[in-house]
Amino acid sequence: MKKLILSALFVCFNLVAFSQVLPSFQLGLKAGTNLSKLSTDNTFSSDNRAGYYAGLWARIGAAGIHLQPELYLTGKNTTLKASNGDENKVKFTSLDVPVLVGTKIGAAGVGIRLNTGPVVSFILDDEQSFGQAAGDVFKGNFKGQNFAWQFGAGLDIGNLGLDLRYETGLSKIGKDGYNDAKLSLFTLGLAYRLF
Repeated sequence: MKKLILSALFVCFNLVAFSQVLPSFQLGLKAGTNLSKLSTDNTFSSDNRAGYYAGLWARIGAAGIHLQPELYLTGKNTTLKASNGDENKVKFTSLDVPVLVGTKIGAAGVGIRLNTGPVVSFILDDEQSFGQAAGDVFKGNFKGQNFAWQFGAGLDIGNLGLDLRYETGLSKIGKDGYNDAKLSLFTLGLAYRLF
């Protein structure tokens, strides 16, 4: 009996290990919320504000490592505060393209994922509402694109996934010398694997 149990465990472990080696392709949808914050080198401070994101993800992997390109429409919001108390709510929409490398630990449809990689954001609009006498410093002239880096973890249960990530800005998003801000954000999202 012991030999039978040990043989069965050996076969199960080998199947799990072999399934990690085989190439796989997955495609899915994801949507969630984000908290954005601008960090600046000058006299401004920034508060976290909630935004959204929604889009597609793909995962191509073998041997326990996967490449995960994604495409999201993202609404980012934050509040800039000057030292004199003036506030400006900054809102913009971007098309975000993360390309992540990661690994998954688990079996039988349940697993924990760890991933990291670069993100390119293409600004689609730069709408803002101004407070009192915010001035030209609060214009929010955004570049057409900026770069960031993401770190994250996820939990998969069957076709559903939950992702928590932190993104830190690598490039400044301002066009002029007044706006030297870099954007950082936390995201929490729910994913559905189509296949």
